[in-house]
Amino acid sequence: MRELKPIVIDKYIISALREDMTSGDITTDAILKDEKGEVSLISKDRGIIAGLDVFKRVFEILDEDATFEFNFSDGDEVNNSDLVGTIRAKARAILEGERTALNYLQRMSGIATYTKKMVASLNSDSVKILDTRKTTPGMRILEKYAVTLGGAYNHRYNLSDGIMIKDNHIDAAGGIKNAIEKVRSLNPFVKKIEVEVENLDEVKEALEAKADIIMLDNMNIEEIKEATKLIDKRAIIECSGNISLENINDYKDLDIDYISSGAITYQAGVLDLSMKNLKIY
Repeated sequence: MRELKPIVIDKYIISALREDMTSGDITTDAILKDEKGEVSLISKDRGIIAGLDVFKRVFEILDEDATFEFNFSDGDEVNNSDLVGTIRAKARAILEGERTALNYLQRMSGIATYTKKMVASLNSDSVKILDTRKTTPGMRILEKYAVTLGGAYNHRYNLSDGIMIKDNHIDAAGGIKNAIEKVRSLNPFVKKIEVEVENLDEVKEALEAKADIIMLDNMNIEEIKEATKLIDKRAIIECSGNISLENINDYKDLDIDYISSGAITYQAGVLDLSMKNLKIY
């Protein structure tokens, strides 16, 4: 995932701020006018920090003169009680943006932290871990960015980004061979064709139809071993289906290329972070 830029993320942040302030911040409006403020961003947990640019951008949208001093960068490990950084801005902007900024930072850091653990548990130089499209609506670009900070890789970004023939496509087309022929006839030759299979008969059919990538979906370890023998390097092999931190190490010594995991985003929690010690001046 490329670096996040304001032109890409601003629309998401503005939408989140509008969600949180439909008619202003009635509490802050009663307490503050144009005072300046300074607040500390503190880690209350151990993990990988991810999303500092998004966090920062929230306050820049609310106050273009906001300034920041960060002691860590995206991808760094933080520990409990670490001072991640200091924010200086209009005090009302700090209070108005606090929840939105932390929501982004905590969620993205949680994903990066979980991803890092998965990569460490697999501990493989040959097999790469991928995310999926099982992301929070409106958060995909941010969550996929967090995955890369944790040391894993992005699968296709959306339905326009890559060809994947899944079980319902196969049913609709009347079989793997028909599905591949239809897709191949309408897409440029530079696009790889990935097919999801659930048993060895489907592996054979995908090979006969010359699929570029074969996803072994919800197969047990012994079935995967048989499938890799059948494929014999004639296609890229991806494994998927209920693979999480708890069982990913089982796949370490298999002759496969990729593991895709929805858990990398939907099972990740949040990293506990807090904005404390607000000073008004």
